Amino acid sequence: MNERIISWHGNPSAPRYTPPPGAIDAHCHVFGPMAQFPFSAKAKYLPEDAGPDLLFALRDHLGFARNVIVQASCHGTDNAATLHAIAQSQGKARGVAVVDPAISEADLAALHDGGIRGIRFNFLKRLVDDAPKEKFLDVARRLPDGWHVVIYFEADILEELRPFMDAIPVPIVIDHMGRPDVTQGPDGSDMRAFRALLESRPDIWFKATCPDRLDPAGAPWDAFAEAVAPLVADYSDRALWGTDWPHPNMQDAIPDDGHLVDMIPRIAPTQALQHQLLVDNPMRLYWPEEQRG
Repeated sequence: MNERIISWHGNPSAPRYTPPPGAIDAHCHVFGPMAQFPFSAKAKYLPEDAGPDLLFALRDHLGFARNVIVQASCHGTDNAATLHAIAQSQGKARGVAVVDPAISEADLAALHDGGIRGIRFNFLKRLVDDAPKEKFLDVARRLPDGWHVVIYFEADILEELRPFMDAIPVPIVIDHMGRPDVTQGPDGSDMRAFRALLESRPDIWFKATCPDRLDPAGAPWDAFAEAVAPLVADYSDRALWGTDWPHPNMQDAIPDDGHLVDMIPRIAPTQALQHQLLVDNPMRLYWPEEQRG
């Protein structure tokens, strides 16, 4: 794995849709720069640099105000690149880390000071070699106040993960809705199983994200819109949205980020839903002190 890959659009279109003031891209990443922040020896892909300068330029181009930067698997448990990007954001970014489950309370506190507000557990076998549930539960019990757990998995292991998720003592955010088969429609078995998960406890959130990953027909991702819009409507107070830039492992089907933004009114058709999805909900999770203030 020596050839570095580019998985993002070099000239994304300007979206037709204008996000509301204060809108937050609640799922994005940074890669490197590698010279400053080397990739993990266990990384399953080797991307070109996609640092905070590119991310924040895209944020402004798309009409967003803030970012939530999620630690990319290619950086392993070294969160230095994510912390660096948050530090460069002038208060306009928070983050989600990937940690060694044996991390100390002091190191968790340092992550909090650096803008981290959650940790991510990845169960995609093609991206990680090991996902020790008991160790994950141990660190989940030791998180700073106000943090949550982000979980990334595919729909075929949802039922297997239910006891693990039931035992997590903090709010949970599900990446990309657990990757359902959106071609089944809004009432398909994958979406019904995901709704059952959401019904199981009131503090499970989800990211209504990645039509480019989930809709095999490609843009304009009609199956995604049809399947996801009812979910956002029914659980509007727990839905988040993000670009997923720079789209890890999507180098063979790179999406136009402007078109991704134009999906928002298709899954959240009213201004009230859009404000919840893009402002109210991510602010509650990542900047709660501003809402209290």
